[in-house]
Amino acid sequence: MYCFSMAESLDIMTLLARRGVMPAGELLRTLDTSRPTLSRLVKGLKGEVVRIGRRRGARYGVYRRIPGIPSQLPVYRVNQAGLVERVASLHLLAGGGWHWLEQAQSTGDVFEGLPPVVADMAPQGYLGRRFADIHAELGVPRRLQDWNDDHRLMAVARRGEDCAGDLIIGEESLDRFSAQARAPVAREDYPRLARAAAAGAAGSSAGGEQAKFTAWTGVRHVIVKFTLGDDNPTDQRWRDLLACESLALEVLQVHGIPAVVSRIVDVGTQRFLEVERFDRVEARGRRSVFTAGPLDDSLYGQRDNWPALAGRLARDGLLTAEDARRILLLEAFGELIGNSDRHFGNLAFFSDGLRREPRLELAPAYDMLPMAFAPQNGIVPDVPTARVRPRAQVLEVWPEAAALAAEFWQRVAGDERISPVFRKLAARPPD
Repeated sequence: MYCFSMAESLDIMTLLARRGVMPAGELLRTLDTSRPTLSRLVKGLKGEVVRIGRRRGARYGVYRRIPGIPSQLPVYRVNQAGLVERVASLHLLAGGGWHWLEQAQSTGDVFEGLPPVVADMAPQGYLGRRFADIHAELGVPRRLQDWNDDHRLMAVARRGEDCAGDLIIGEESLDRFSAQARAPVAREDYPRLARAAAAGAAGSSAGGEQAKFTAWTGVRHVIVKFTLGDDNPTDQRWRDLLACESLALEVLQVHGIPAVVSRIVDVGTQRFLEVERFDRVEARGRRSVFTAGPLDDSLYGQRDNWPALAGRLARDGLLTAEDARRILLLEAFGELIGNSDRHFGNLAFFSDGLRREPRLELAPAYDMLPMAFAPQNGIVPDVPTARVRPRAQVLEVWPEAAALAAEFWQRVAGDERISPVFRKLAARPPD
């Protein structure tokens, strides 16, 4: 039997740790060894060196360790019936890479950053900002902007039982999901939950900076945005904008454009906007979903605008022409109603799997409201809607979007839940 020296083992480990994932041919040349010898050497280093793929196209990497997290993490999926199955493995590789291997695959995908579905699960926005304080035992930085991918994985793998989408990473998070017993929440409890959200106990990692918490009503899972209930112009403007968001979603729904179901709930001086979650099904079921940002990062690395992304996805056969057109319509509608917050976190997709290039279905529209009128640094904008002209990207859908926007502003102008000041702004014709 061939015995490998400590030096030979250290050579391959050191090389892969320094260079990251390497093709077999390059590794053979660098080590000046034969393919059979390399195969035997890798087999002897099982648990330290990972082989990605088979035969002559194989690549090799060395596992990387993060304190408190295994180098090989199981990935579970919660289906719409609430049943759990193992669907993939996530391997941490030296050089900052990540090997994503589905159960039915022999090769898997290697990502330079976290795979899109995992990146989308990490704490973010309003609900994520207090994560480090709530889970101080994890030792992650207090500010989300100081996090790297290792910190995000730490959060997902150890406290990821209620992340967005249908995946659970790691045994610890799965055990927490299995032990989870969420009591139904009544609307009378919303003020208390809002106070808890402001203190950090806000629920899962749904993104966005608007104040919010998540809840199970006993019938549906919801994201609940809220105002503080203060008697000042800033709070009143946010009350108006939450009502506007509900109206914008209603307009889209009436015209056959999928949008989340929302409800306005007023409790005392506070206003709450319930938005039904499209990644949850009944009490424990889930659906696969991720936002446009990590998807574009993985496929294209551009993050330019919604129409450009829609064009790329349709061109590559990942999105239907109908869904691509719907994105153009949402872009134009958002522009016409003053939604200045059309970033890549506000566009989401259902997916058919975990592959690098999944087939996508556009998720219902959400976060559609006239953010150009949102308070900034204590200043409440008080200007009429500016007239906007169609860009080439959305020219074909502009007349339809303009009709939807006109109906939206008409509804705003006539809705008594909205302040007289804002109704007057809505009724004023564009310059």
